[in-house]
This record gives sequence, structure tokens and C-alpha cells, in this order.
Amino acid sequence: MKFPNSYYISDYKLPINDYFVFGLSVDCVIFGYQEGEIKVLLVQRGLEPFKGNWALIGDLVEPKQNLCDAANNVLEKLTGLKNIYLKQFFAFGSVDRHPLDRVVTVGYFSLVNSMDYKPIASSWAKSARWFNINDLPELAFDHHTILLKGIETLKDEVRHKPTGFELLPPKFTLLELQLLYEALLGYKFDKSNFRKKIIEMNILKPLKEAKENVSHRPAQLFEFDEKRYRALEKEGFSFEL
Repeated sequence: MKFPNSYYISDYKLPINDYFVFGLSVDCVIFGYQEGEIKVLLVQRGLEPFKGNWALIGDLVEPKQNLCDAANNVLEKLTGLKNIYLKQFFAFGSVDRHPLDRVVTVGYFSLVNSMDYKPIASSWAKSARWFNINDLPELAFDHHTILLKGIETLKDEVRHKPTGFELLPPKFTLLELQLLYEALLGYKFDKSNFRKKIIEMNILKPLKEAKENVSHRPAQLFEFDEKRYRALEKEGFSFEL
């Protein structure tokens, strides 16, 4: 709706049209797990501002586009990746975060097995690559701040939900599970305490199989019992590491 510039609403200090003049964008923090490392997917910008710099996957939201569609569309447009579950986690609205004008951005994050997703840069993205979160290039805009908030959100998510199991093969060892959570949370677990706690949760299904093609004593394999977890969740069970 267009209001005349003289139109004021109670307690507004400016004409109402002045409150409808800044931009909205989305930025996607796509975390990947591979060989014990947590990575983030970045694109290299092929246009100004920050041409040549690496950045999170994001762009402005079109006037008649909803946020979820915008996040999924920009992910596919810049990297070719699609059908990835994205979760909104925070909004970033510093007045000077974009050099061209006022732009508020909404962050989305996802956690995937990076071996399953091969990004191909397109549109204004010159390149798309997975980077270890501990070895990052300088990022455009305030994307380092957004990434840090995404890492904080990721750790909270995997500490309180069995999200990490999706990154493992269907059959895995307890050591593989421990290494995954150590990578996700950024610290080491005591081996015996981790195994005791995870087994006592009663959400793993032990298999009569062992890891094959290993040089050491083969370890027992397990499966995540999602049906059992959902039943326990309804009873008030809380996953926590």
C-alpha cells in the first residue's frame, strides 16, 4: 500500500513511506561433513561489491518472493544444489552491513554429507568450493559474523537432536559416531563415557555385523533406530551430548 508522504502513524517519527525503503536478502550457511572435517560451502563473487571475494550463498529477495523460496532458489542458482532442507536461524540487520544501502538478511543453515553434493558455480558466482571451517578465506560483507552464528546454531542443534546420524552411512561403528560428534562440536569425548552414554540412550540398534576391510580388530556395526527415537521423544526423552 502506498501512503502519502504526509501520512503518519502514532509515535512514528518519519513519514510512513520512509519505513519501506530498505532491502531484504537471504544467506545460506551450508555445512558439510567429510572424513572427520566440518566444511562450509562458499561461492566466489563475480560482481561488485566485494568482487573476487568468497562469500556465503545469498542474494536479494525479489519483491513477490517468500523467504524459503528465495533461499532455495539462490542455492540452486549459484551452486546447482537443490532439495536440501534449510532451516532459518537468525536475522542480521546492522545498518551498515551492506555498502550500497540498508539490507537486512535472514540466515538459513543446513548440514549435509559433502560427498553427496558437488556444487557447480553459475550465475554471478565464479566458483563454488567446500572450505574447512577452521581454514577460511576472508569473507565478503558481514558473512564471517553470520558464519559464526551458524556454527553456534549447528552445535546447539547436534547437541540436542540426533541430527548428526544423517551424515553417517546406514551402518556405522561407535568410533565413527564419536569422531563425527567431536568434529561437529569441536572437542574430544572420553571414549568409554561417550559409548556408555550413547548406548544408554537406547536409540542404536546393534547389528550382528562388523566393520570389514580394516587392519585392526573389526568393530561392531550399529544402526540409528529412528522409530525407537520418535517413540521415546513422545515420552519426553531428550537427546543430549
